Amino acid sequence: MAKEKFEKETEKKAYVPKKEMHVNLIRVLGKDIRGDHKIGSALTKINGISWAFSNAVCKILKLDRSQTLQDISKEDLKKIEDFVKNPEVPVFLKNRRKDLDSGEDVHVSGVDLKLRKEFDIKRLKKIKAYRGIRHSANLPVRGQRTKANFRKNRKPSVAAAKKKEKA
Repeated sequence: MAKEKFEKETEKKAYVPKKEMHVNLIRVLGKDIRGDHKIGSALTKINGISWAFSNAVCKILKLDRSQTLQDISKEDLKKIEDFVKNPEVPVFLKNRRKDLDSGEDVHVSGVDLKLRKEFDIKRLKKIKAYRGIRHSANLPVRGQRTKANFRKNRKPSVAAAKKKEKA
């Protein structure tokens, strides 16, 4: 009886290929996002949008977070883009508070965020701030220890070289 059961379990099953679903790519704020993602997680794929901000967008615009991105109408996508460009959310959800240029609380996303970050690092290097010096030396900026981590030019050990030589 056990032998029959074992043979039955080990019997090869026929390969059944998965059905390929047609997935649309949807462009939101300069980023292509797969259409089968739910709105809540799809918005987080855009640089500068966190889960909390994504949830706030859905709540304020009264969108269902569990709805997929390809099921949304063009008008709703336009609403999302307009809202993210000029959000009316509490200050703690914005990612650039007391901006150096304007002094206001702003929310930056997408390519603008990358540019601002680069400019901030360049400014730190220019004024020779501690963080700027650490950036230019490719060392950790936020106080991590450097004895074991952040090592450059690591070469294989002597033992590995001898082992390779024998082979």
